[in-house]
Amino acid sequence: MGIQEKVRATIQRFGLCYAGDRLLVAVSGGPDSVALLRLLIDLRQELDLHLEVGHLQHGIRGDAAREDARFTAKLAENFGLPFHLKNVSVPEIKSAAGTGNLEALARDERYRFFAELVRDRGLNKVATAHTQNDQAETVLMWFLRGSGITGLGAMAPLHHMKSAGLDLLVIRPLLETSKAELLEYLSETGQGFQLDHTNQDPRLLRNWIRLELLPKIRERVDGRLSERLGQLAELMRDEDRLLADLVLDMLQKVRDGNDVRRDLLLAQPAAMQRRLLRLWITERRGNLRGVDFVHIEELRRLIDQGPPHGRLALPGGWELAREYDRLKLVRRQPRLKRQCYAYDFAAGSTLRVAEAGWEIRSELIQPPLEHFPTDQTEAVFDAACLTGPLTVRNFRNGDFLQPLGMPGHRKIKDLFIEQKLPLAQRATMPLLILGREVLWVPGFRRSERAKLTNSTALILRLKLVSLNP
Repeated sequence: MGIQEKVRATIQRFGLCYAGDRLLVAVSGGPDSVALLRLLIDLRQELDLHLEVGHLQHGIRGDAAREDARFTAKLAENFGLPFHLKNVSVPEIKSAAGTGNLEALARDERYRFFAELVRDRGLNKVATAHTQNDQAETVLMWFLRGSGITGLGAMAPLHHMKSAGLDLLVIRPLLETSKAELLEYLSETGQGFQLDHTNQDPRLLRNWIRLELLPKIRERVDGRLSERLGQLAELMRDEDRLLADLVLDMLQKVRDGNDVRRDLLLAQPAAMQRRLLRLWITERRGNLRGVDFVHIEELRRLIDQGPPHGRLALPGGWELAREYDRLKLVRRQPRLKRQCYAYDFAAGSTLRVAEAGWEIRSELIQPPLEHFPTDQTEAVFDAACLTGPLTVRNFRNGDFLQPLGMPGHRKIKDLFIEQKLPLAQRATMPLLILGREVLWVPGFRRSERAKLTNSTALILRLKLVSLNP
């Protein structure tokens, strides 16, 4: 099979191009991208393609990079194709940002430029010249970094790049074609190209894999290593897609709004737990940058074995908060000192407790009572038994009450723990206090004190109402 037939087969197998597609071809001037351009020109009439050429001069290699730009511009001119050039200085961008990997920044700038061209020129795809050899290098690179299935899937032939400010459909028609085949094709056609000598620097991980590691493995195994690693990547991508669909469905079953139920998450196998956490973080944060295996395992330990009110920081200013059987992903906030509040409360009045987001309404009524409270958001007391000033305040250590119908006293803290009340709610919950004793924990429990009897002459009726209905 000739190289044109091989590239055409890749395009058809993965649905990379259709009649009428308008492609931006990313051409650096190196042998791979030049061969890609020539091959697409060979196929454009048959496939009914519109081609344009894009080149980013990133300001890293000085005169050599400028010569690459001139070469690529001349190449596009010779084939009568529109040529688009953008000059940037990635070193200056890195200096201004104060951080970042030079290669990663150059890649980001390149794809931003391509996205602008696609939008402004009415194009619909970008073709890049990643080869079978590049795929093998990428698989090994991710393997050495301890990646899971997603990373071992390496580069997909068709990839939708979608992130903040970027929406781009990238195709890679050369992923099943080796670099040796491309060099032979260029030699046969007499087509020149540029060489980037930084690709010979083994201090960069990808270069070391290409120049030193892969040749040693091929020597020990055989020359089809790149092809087999490419097949491995395809298998990993297919399995990753299957698992991603299963996890997406499972996430809907274990979540409650934006939160996740701890018990349902822990009922899943470890592999599913990891994927559920990664997907959940991606949905809430928008990405997984900085989150690796160690972070996910720390989250799993907190969820399984940590305290009922544990928290764990994540990269990017987020944290997971466990509140008993509910898990939340929230933006990390500076820890503020808990504010205490206390208000005098007059029987028959209405008190707005802004700190808690609640309002306590009360009235004095004559018996008989039409109906007793149906839930703990309402309470009734014998007004004559409330023989001291009433206060509404939030929880203090040592608070207690004698629950209605029960002997002895209980600590309010134990009641909160029993009800699995989150710490944030404990801190603001308004309590009705008489002297040193809690009369009413709205929504949860009332005291035995001042209960109604046959001799009750005046009733204090209270109701808790949310300020945020």
